[in-house]
Amino acid sequence: MDLGTITLDKGNRAAIVCCSNGQPQVQKERLHRLKNTLLHLGLIPVFSEYIYERDSVFSGTAKERAESLMSFYQDVGIKAIFDISGGDIANEILPYLDYEQIGKSEKIFWGYSDLTTVINAIYAKTGKASVLYQIKNLTGKDAGMQISNFTGSVFEGKEDLFSFNYEFVQKSHMHGTVVGGNIRCLLKLAGTPFWPDMKGKILLLESRGGTVAQMVTYLNQLKQIGVFGEIRGILLGTFTRMEEEHCFPDIVELVKKYAGEQLPIAKTEEIGHGSNSKGILIGQEISMKVKFGS
Repeated sequence: MDLGTITLDKGNRAAIVCCSNGQPQVQKERLHRLKNTLLHLGLIPVFSEYIYERDSVFSGTAKERAESLMSFYQDVGIKAIFDISGGDIANEILPYLDYEQIGKSEKIFWGYSDLTTVINAIYAKTGKASVLYQIKNLTGKDAGMQISNFTGSVFEGKEDLFSFNYEFVQKSHMHGTVVGGNIRCLLKLAGTPFWPDMKGKILLLESRGGTVAQMVTYLNQLKQIGVFGEIRGILLGTFTRMEEEHCFPDIVELVKKYAGEQLPIAKTEEIGHGSNSKGILIGQEISMKVKFGS
C-alpha cells in the first residue's frame, strides 16, 4: 500500500471540518481534547467556523459548509482535512464542491460514517483516494493504540493504521480498488452523478445501526442495481448493532444470500464505528488472500 500521499510533517496545519450533522454542544470538551492531542502530536488544527449545531442539526447551510471545506483545499498552508462529524446530511454539500480543485490538490480528506458520501463522491469525480477514519478516535477509549497507529502512519509512513486483521468467509483471495464504507450512507449516492464505478472494485460495507430488516433492504438494493455483478469482492467491516444484538441471520449469512456464492467475501473486526477501528483508503488498490494458518 502506498501511504506517501497521507504522510505529514510535524508543524503542518490540518483542517477540522464538519460536513454532516453539526456537533452538539456536549462535544466541546472532547473537541478541546482532540485539539490538544493534535497539538501534542505536532499538528496544528485549524477549525472550520461551521462545527456546532446552530439551526436544528445544521452547523451552517449546505453551501456554507461546502465553501468552508473548499477554503481549506485552496489554502496552501493546510496539509490535510479531517472531518469530525457523522449523521445524515453530508450529501447535501456534494453539488457545491469544486471537484477540479479537489482533484488537483495533494490534500487527503479523512472522515467516516456519513462522510462515506463525500469520500466516494471525491473518488467518483476525481479518482482521488480518501481515508475512511474518524480522527476523534484519538480521544476515545482506545486512544493509546490509536495515537500510536496514527503517528506511525502519518509521520513515519508505516502501515500501522491501515494494517487490519481479516478472515475470508467465502473464496480465498481478491484484488481491486476499494470503494464504499457505511452501507446506508453509500446508497444515498445511487442514481446520482456521485456514485462510484463499481466495475472490478472491492466493496467495503459496514454499519453502526440497523438490524436484519434494514440490511436486507440495503443488500437487495445493491443487488437490484447490479453491483454484485460488477465487483470483484466484498470486505465486511463491523455491523455494530447487529453484532451487539446477536442478530440472526448475521451479516455474513445475509451477504452470502444476496451477493451469491461466487464473490470472495472477507470479514474484519477492525474497520467500522468501533473505538478500535483502523483506517482504509477508499480509492486505492488492495490485495487480500487467506493467511497461512487461517
